[in-house]
Amino acid sequence: MAVRSLCTGNLLNQFLSKKVSPATCIKFGSTWSNVEMGPPDAILGITEAFKKDSSPQKINLGVGAYRDDNGKPFVLECVKKAEQIMLQENLDKEYAPINGTAEFCLETAKLAFGDNNPVVKEGRNMTVQGISGTGALRLGAAFFSKFYSKSKDFWIPTPSWGNHTPIFKHSGLDVKSYRYYDPSTCGFDFAGAMEDISKIPEGSVIVLHACAHNPTGVDPRPEQWKEMSSLIKKKNLFPFFDMAYQGFASGDTTKDAFALRQFVEDGHEVALAQSYAKNMGLYGERAGAFTIVCGSKEEADRNMSQMKIIIRGMYSSPPIHGAKIVTRVLTNPDLKNLWLKEVKGMADRIITMREALVAALAKEGSSKNWQHITDQIGMFCFTGLKPDQVERLTKEFSIYLTKDGRISVAGVSSHNVDYLAKAMHAVTK
Repeated sequence: MAVRSLCTGNLLNQFLSKKVSPATCIKFGSTWSNVEMGPPDAILGITEAFKKDSSPQKINLGVGAYRDDNGKPFVLECVKKAEQIMLQENLDKEYAPINGTAEFCLETAKLAFGDNNPVVKEGRNMTVQGISGTGALRLGAAFFSKFYSKSKDFWIPTPSWGNHTPIFKHSGLDVKSYRYYDPSTCGFDFAGAMEDISKIPEGSVIVLHACAHNPTGVDPRPEQWKEMSSLIKKKNLFPFFDMAYQGFASGDTTKDAFALRQFVEDGHEVALAQSYAKNMGLYGERAGAFTIVCGSKEEADRNMSQMKIIIRGMYSSPPIHGAKIVTRVLTNPDLKNLWLKEVKGMADRIITMREALVAALAKEGSSKNWQHITDQIGMFCFTGLKPDQVERLTKEFSIYLTKDGRISVAGVSSHNVDYLAKAMHAVTK
């Protein structure tokens, strides 16, 4: 009868007449037979193709994780030392509070807004631990979907991180876009962005990359951030910052937080998603946070009470290990100084590889202007390569990157930069 219940119509008759097996019946009459195969992830597909390539000169420029100059994953010394301290403390594995530990949330807010920022000193920040930056964005989306009454429209830059759209849509929000990247210059379309922002309906939420815009590596200049802040304030839009690269962009945590702090100084009540994946190398530890700046501590407390209810229904409480690492690094002066030195070292290597690639292209005799490679910042670079040129790079040179010409500069090293430049020149000359 169990098999019979899974079979319907003509298939049931064939089973009863023994023309099909029970396995066939179950296969075609299963509850989940209507579920279609989803498309493969574009980045993971690049990595899989790279692994199958037997060329000794192959390069993976799709990976979104830092690599050292030998192409190996890199664990920061400050992280290793923090874990050694944790082992000596004989820590338990008890649940974290629903919103994460108070110490983690405080140190994370101080890192973002500044130690002496009035928002933190007055307790006007509702900060909760999230499951890295992605989880922080998801919490923010859920909170806005339920409690932000002015609009359900979330405006993201064109282009934006590929996961922004599904994260916001899964929470029932409407995703729209404003101009940001100018393909003709491989730079920031400031005029286009300002024109589009001026037309966004009041009360809408505008998503901003705090630094090292993903995927383009193109950031507004400080004076442009100030003008954008003024216009966004005038239009009564709500700024929602995604800050996944603080310290990892320029090597300076204060400089990379400029836009966020400028908006707060200008009187915006911002939302903020943070991640420690890139700047502390805690990719798989999933350490991050979500913050809303409120008008008072009492308002922040009310928001916190509702955010706890959301978190409780999602995953009950956050993971503890990565958050404990972050807390120890940020509260131990020696470890924090070491981290600041190491994150600057990672940022400097990326900047150096950008400069080396431009120099190698010039050495190859390329007549193209590649200045945008050094003008951009952070892990990713929009090279300006066209899809057909990307295809040639992969087929002829075993160099793997996304079809839009985005490369992860972390995949460029002193060992392969000349080969990469030779290949880029060959497909663009």
